[in-house]
Amino acid sequence: MWRVKPLDAILATAQKKSLHRSLGLFQLTLLGIGGIIGTGIFVLTAEAAQKAGPGMLISFIIAGFVCAVAALCYSELASMVPVSGSAYTYSYAVMGEFIAWLVGWALILEYAVAASAVAVGWSGYLVGLLENSIGVVIPAALANGPYAGGVINLPAVVIAAAVTGLLVVGTTESATVNAVLVAIKVTALTLFIVLALPLMKQENFAPFAPLGTPGIIGAAASIFFAYVGFDAVSTAAEETKNPQRNVPLALIGSLVICTIFYILVASGAIGAYGAQPLFAADGVTHLAPGSRALADQCANIAAGAQQPLVCSKEALAHVLREIGYPSVGNLLGLAAFLALPSVILMMVYGQTRLFFVMSRDGLLPAVLSKVHPKFKTPHVVTMVTGVGVMVAAAFFPVGSLADISNSGTLFAFLAVSITVVLLRIREPNRHRPFRAPLVWIVAPVAGIGCIVLFMFLPPAAKLVFPVWSGIGLLLYFAYGFRNSHVGRGIVEVPETAPDAPPTEAQAIGAPKD
Repeated sequence: MWRVKPLDAILATAQKKSLHRSLGLFQLTLLGIGGIIGTGIFVLTAEAAQKAGPGMLISFIIAGFVCAVAALCYSELASMVPVSGSAYTYSYAVMGEFIAWLVGWALILEYAVAASAVAVGWSGYLVGLLENSIGVVIPAALANGPYAGGVINLPAVVIAAAVTGLLVVGTTESATVNAVLVAIKVTALTLFIVLALPLMKQENFAPFAPLGTPGIIGAAASIFFAYVGFDAVSTAAEETKNPQRNVPLALIGSLVICTIFYILVASGAIGAYGAQPLFAADGVTHLAPGSRALADQCANIAAGAQQPLVCSKEALAHVLREIGYPSVGNLLGLAAFLALPSVILMMVYGQTRLFFVMSRDGLLPAVLSKVHPKFKTPHVVTMVTGVGVMVAAAFFPVGSLADISNSGTLFAFLAVSITVVLLRIREPNRHRPFRAPLVWIVAPVAGIGCIVLFMFLPPAAKLVFPVWSGIGLLLYFAYGFRNSHVGRGIVEVPETAPDAPPTEAQAIGAPKD
């Protein structure tokens, strides 16, 4: 189970059974922005405020820094191995099949669970938009899962089904729709910044860290979800033109753009409205985000009083309504309603491509890597993933889903930071179109950052990860271990030395002379 699949074999397999290359740098960067900007900033700002208060501004910076150093590691690996699979593929080539399976299984928590969380966040904006703009109230039983006293979150199910159908149709079509949705999101956030920043008040930043440093780091662990999605760019490498150049640029570019937006939006929300957490009756006990105690305290706030940010399911729209821009708040709610599906699209996209590669390697049934004869997409695995996303979105709260997703993401990022160092040691002469700067510092910092953020996740999220990994190992030994193509000797390695520059067949999509 420690067997590896050499990089040359990975490239040869991808060449034989690959996906259509249709994405350029602009489309790929927009996919990254579309995957990043979403529920994390539109919804989970309230969750971060409950943990860190105004200190969530530092939380965004911490989470963004960890993602930045991880992105440099991702960029080096993605430029060398421009195929689908992301951290799973890199781990397979360096640390072996067992670790690769654990990474791939953890990425399910990142992509599929994140898609479910965004679907729930979108549902909250839809409910608020209908109620505040045209007075239509969706029954609570159909707008909330059992966690909030409802039956099923029907809007979340509907949007997950719609995105799944779009991805079955085709990648280029999905990227085009994503570009439009990204433009809507960026416009909405820019409008929020323009209106909120001039109304900033210094007193809204005090106390800056009501729950101290643990609260800030704990919020960073949760708000880390706001950055999840940039690594899905590497998963799209196999469908990218000139991936050695475009994938690193899209990874880093999308992350930088989104980080700037996050800091400005968080500053505006805190300064114009305030972001102090609520406490229990004794004024000391902290109320956990998503808890019944917090919900009860929000419900008991006197009518006419300023409703705290932490009580809103549509944080940014709520801020604009409360600072004197109700119409613009409704427009921002409309923008979120229109644009959040792009994040669901990117998450489901990443998940299906991961399943596609694991199936292509024999670790999952071959039917999952079947490509539609007309649409040229992995339609079977897309539909299977879509059903899973719909079920989770129907019955679980957004905050819990986000924290669970973070646990899988942090493990994958840790694996990438280790992989890039091991590959530098084992194959120092291999051609690297992009080299991570100061890798002996950057990679360890990325790994340590991931471990620290994981330790500050809520206990339930930390518990889910080992349980989920145990389930994955049962499936691996029941099917993947016996059917692995590497284990059965089904690998194709080109007749070129490992340290030679890549041929056109190996450097899939490399520019021609």
